[in-house]
Amino acid sequence: MSIEPTPIDREMAEYIRAHASGRDETLRLVEEETDAMGEIRIMQTAPEQAAFLEMLVRLGPGRRAIEVGTFTGYGAIRIARGLAENGRLLCCELDPERAEIARRNIDRDGVGDRVEIEVGPAIDTVNALPEEPTFDFAYVDADKTGYPDYYEALLPRMNQGGLITFDNVLMGGRILDADPDEGTAAMQRLNDQLTTDERVDSVMLGMADGLTLVRVR
Repeated sequence: MSIEPTPIDREMAEYIRAHASGRDETLRLVEEETDAMGEIRIMQTAPEQAAFLEMLVRLGPGRRAIEVGTFTGYGAIRIARGLAENGRLLCCELDPERAEIARRNIDRDGVGDRVEIEVGPAIDTVNALPEEPTFDFAYVDADKTGYPDYYEALLPRMNQGGLITFDNVLMGGRILDADPDEGTAAMQRLNDQLTTDERVDSVMLGMADGLTLVRVR
C-alpha cells in the first residue's frame, strides 16, 4: 500500500520548527546572532533537527560524541545537553573565528565543561584519533565533498550500536540532479553506498534538508 506523504511547504516547516521543545533563551540568542551573519546563516543546524539530535543522544549511552562541522555551536549545545553525566563531545571546526563563536555560545549555555573544540581540517582531526571504537554518537555537517571520507574515517571509531548522523543529504533538492556539482555528486555516492553497506543499517529522514541515521552493526 502506498501512502502519500504530507507536503512540507514553508508554512508547515515553520509549524514543525515551532513545536521543537527546548528552544530556550540561550538557543534563541544563538539563532539571532547566527541569522545576523548573512547568507552563511543557512549553515546552522535547523532548530527542530538539533532538538532531534539531542533526543537521539539521550536515547543512547551518551558517553562520547563527535561533531564534524561546528559553525556557531547550535548543534553542539543540543548534543552536549543530551550527554550522560561525565559525557564528552569533541567538536571539529575548520575556521578559528567560528570556533571562538561556538566556544562562547557553548560556555554561555553552561555545557562548556563537556565540550572540546579542535580547530583545523576535520578529516585530519578524526584520522589522528586512535582507530578503535570510541564514540557512541557522531554528527556530520561540514563540507559535502568530504562526506564519504568522513564516513570511512568515523566508522572504525564508532562503538557497536553507535549512531552516525549526516545532515543535508537532500542538498536543497539537488540530490536528484542528473548532472550534479561536486558536493552533490559526493552526497549521491554516500547515499547510495549506505543502502547496501553491510557494516551498517541506515534510514533517511525528510527533516529540514534531509538527515540520515546510520547505526553501526
